[in-house]
Amino acid sequence: MVLAATAFTAQAGRSCEPQRPDAGKIVQAMTLADHVKTMLDASGAQVVVLARIGQDLSKYGQRYSHLGLAYRDGNTWRIAHKLNECGTAHAAVFRQGLGEFFLDDLFEFQAGVAVLSPPVQQKLLPVLRDNARLAQLNTPNYSMVAYPWAQVYQQSNQWALETLAMSQDPYATTREGAQSWLRAQGYQPTTLHLSAFQRLGARMTAANVSFDDHPNGKRFTDRIETVTVDSVFTWLQRSALAQAPVAVR
Repeated sequence: MVLAATAFTAQAGRSCEPQRPDAGKIVQAMTLADHVKTMLDASGAQVVVLARIGQDLSKYGQRYSHLGLAYRDGNTWRIAHKLNECGTAHAAVFRQGLGEFFLDDLFEFQAGVAVLSPPVQQKLLPVLRDNARLAQLNTPNYSMVAYPWAQVYQQSNQWALETLAMSQDPYATTREGAQSWLRAQGYQPTTLHLSAFQRLGARMTAANVSFDDHPNGKRFTDRIETVTVDSVFTWLQRSALAQAPVAVR
């Protein structure tokens, strides 16, 4: 099922503790949304990969935290993306406008935009407009660090990447099929180096973090592989599936 959502009912991997709206941040978010729309309209694209900075991931060598698949709908832009429900182990696919996408309590008001190649856009656009196909590969069981080559859990960036893969390969009708296509196309996930202490702390304090889908040989040597925005941007450009990502402020 695909839902419409506001930024205050679901978030990308964080809790939904009641917070008083910050007028300054709302203005910054809407300004960023306006700048992104101007850039998207000028690009002539129908579909792009759109990223935001919801958390500071610099200690892991990462710039962006969350991505969605943005597509033109008449004179407006919609973003299809997967959101974790208030820090729980459950997530769903949502559609939002640009303003809502950037109202999610951002760490930094900068967006990343990768314009997909015309052939990729042509195949992906019908999927984004079709509720059934858009939710086809969604796994409700959520883990922020889901293993890229397993199907037990699924995180937000992973859903978007697998949905893109499904749109490009008519045989990739399951998550396993989409992952096989991604392997064949040379996608490489990010490896996070997390100690046993860090993993234990994360698992005990957050319902949306699990490590039991990772191979023991990697997990017990502190190598946690997962899908990050930066790894997706790098792969898209390297594979000529998209232009180099552009930062928008």
